[in-house]
Amino acid sequence: MRQFLWVLSFLVLASCHDDPPVVYPTTAPLDVNKLALGPGDKLNLTVFYGSHSLQAAYTLDSSGQIAVQYIGAVKANGMTAEQLRETIQGRLADGFLNEPIVSLTIAEINSLRLSISGMVAKTGAVKFTPGITITEVIAQSGGFTPMARKNMVRVTRVLNGVKETYKLPVERIAEGERPNFPMLPGDEVFVPERPW
Repeated sequence: MRQFLWVLSFLVLASCHDDPPVVYPTTAPLDVNKLALGPGDKLNLTVFYGSHSLQAAYTLDSSGQIAVQYIGAVKANGMTAEQLRETIQGRLADGFLNEPIVSLTIAEINSLRLSISGMVAKTGAVKFTPGITITEVIAQSGGFTPMARKNMVRVTRVLNGVKETYKLPVERIAEGERPNFPMLPGDEVFVPERPW
């Protein structure tokens, strides 16, 4: 009888600690330059023409536009950085500057978000920054509530039209026992309530 009770208590304790297998991506398939630009994003533009150069910093306005010297308003919303660079270079070369060379870099992404709900201090949208991980998202949301099921956090992601859900052992990740999980724009994080 004593052995039975010992086995039973062991099984109860074991079931209280989630430990999902590591079956989630540990690297993000993300090229920042292929992200679609949107309102609030900050860019650095350099234009070389002849022996001269022009440098400027821009923030996309609420309609996703920037006003570039010589050519005026340029709609950047929904474009990648490379598409925008080609557009600006083409318009500058069309009668404004002789053989311009345009360099465009993303300084800050402010238009992309991911969401978090469930057992965290603050639910809602979290700003996406390249390289952000699941542990940082939880921290930005004020951390887990006492009833959070910390090792069974779900992340739902749509990538190339395919929807996938990952179960993440966030507490174990934070303790260095599992690899971290890099986030992507549009990810939906849900922290369930523990059943005990």
